[in-house]
Amino acid sequence: MQQVTIPARFNGPPTSGNGGYSAGLVAGFIEGAASVRLHSPPPLDTPLRVSSGEQGVEMFHGDTLVATGRPVDLDLEVPASPGLQTALVARQGFPGFEHHLYPTCFVCGPGRPLGDGLELYVGPVTGTALYACPWQPSSDLLDADGKVLPVFVWSALDCPSGYGAFRNHERDMLLGELALEQYAPVPGGEELVVFAWPLGSERRKFYGGAAVANGDGEVLAAARATWIAMD
Repeated sequence: MQQVTIPARFNGPPTSGNGGYSAGLVAGFIEGAASVRLHSPPPLDTPLRVSSGEQGVEMFHGDTLVATGRPVDLDLEVPASPGLQTALVARQGFPGFEHHLYPTCFVCGPGRPLGDGLELYVGPVTGTALYACPWQPSSDLLDADGKVLPVFVWSALDCPSGYGAFRNHERDMLLGELALEQYAPVPGGEELVVFAWPLGSERRKFYGGAAVANGDGEVLAAARATWIAMD
């Protein structure tokens, strides 16, 4: 058994952990590609117990199951990256600039101090089903070799996958499950492209893909997400 804590900086909704960051903590106990399901809102600044259980890796707050994780074979067809210049233009159309349910979200909230969040403001790419934006990771997200720490790769593909899945739906939505595979180290010393696309829906469930690529179009990590529309 081990313990982890989600610092308050890494929130999604104001009082709970960002889904991608929280899932990334669980995935850190799994080798290779992983799928993490969130069962209850991850509390902030609170010790959480992580252990192996019947559902794989399990994270608890007291007796409350917060998340479960397991290895996965991520069979995901990833579109070509739209490129940096296209992503920069698309960013201007980020829906959250006009209406955002969680404006202080660590990943996509425009209401945070400059440089405090990931500032991943994906907007629609004209003539495609993609949403995209550029990403320059800040130095506090990197390991000693200048690569983005895996937990922040998970974070970066969380909210963009939601915009890809929901498109312009202005409904309260929460991440249900995130499956991610990292193909190569994500460099911190260059501008990257984060992009997302829809994968269909079923009643209250919306599915989206997301990926991060370098300036040459090489996909470094990709994810498939399940989002739940709240009543």
